[in-house]
Amino acid sequence: MTYSLNEAEATARKAARGAGYGWGLAEEAGKAVRWLCMQGEDGVAVLASLLERIDGETLAEHTPTSGAGTIQAEGAWLCPLLAGVMLSDSAAQLRSREIRMEIVLEPMFLLPFAARAALQLEMTVTVSTPAFSALTDGRILTLTGTRISVAEDVLVRAGGTVGKVSAHATRCLPNPEAWAVLSRFAERTYAPATEASRLLGAGAGVSEDD
Repeated sequence: MTYSLNEAEATARKAARGAGYGWGLAEEAGKAVRWLCMQGEDGVAVLASLLERIDGETLAEHTPTSGAGTIQAEGAWLCPLLAGVMLSDSAAQLRSREIRMEIVLEPMFLLPFAARAALQLEMTVTVSTPAFSALTDGRILTLTGTRISVAEDVLVRAGGTVGKVSAHATRCLPNPEAWAVLSRFAERTYAPATEASRLLGAGAGVSEDD
């Protein structure tokens, strides 16, 4: 089943919130999924995998910290959503140096934020991992290699040449199981119905004489 980009973004946003991210970060997650889907990648599957791993974890343990020039986390792995926001906020640094990250979960989720950095810098940004290399000027994505769940080493740098322009997808075709995962997390944001809310539902207060 296909979904509109708006549906994918909205569901991703609610799912991220349901998994424990604040609404600001949830907004970022939704935009990131939309961008990946627009590039023809299954952003839904990437986020679903992240949320299943982050669920029940303490976000502080997976927040980026800088040490010896390398971005890492105190916990076992670095959250790509938190690292991605940091990357786009630190885009200016790419003019003078590379940014290296260690043990990044679902590193493909960094790509939308690399794209945002590229737009700020008005130049191409390259993201390299042991399994794939991605180049983006903010609008176009050139991706070679395969998606991995964890990258021991991620290098982000300015420069590179993107491939030819291709049409952006207008709908997404996510993995059904991944969509179900997002839907499950999104349901956590829905307040359970109370007796009072049910009484105020459709038809409430309407008598048979009206």
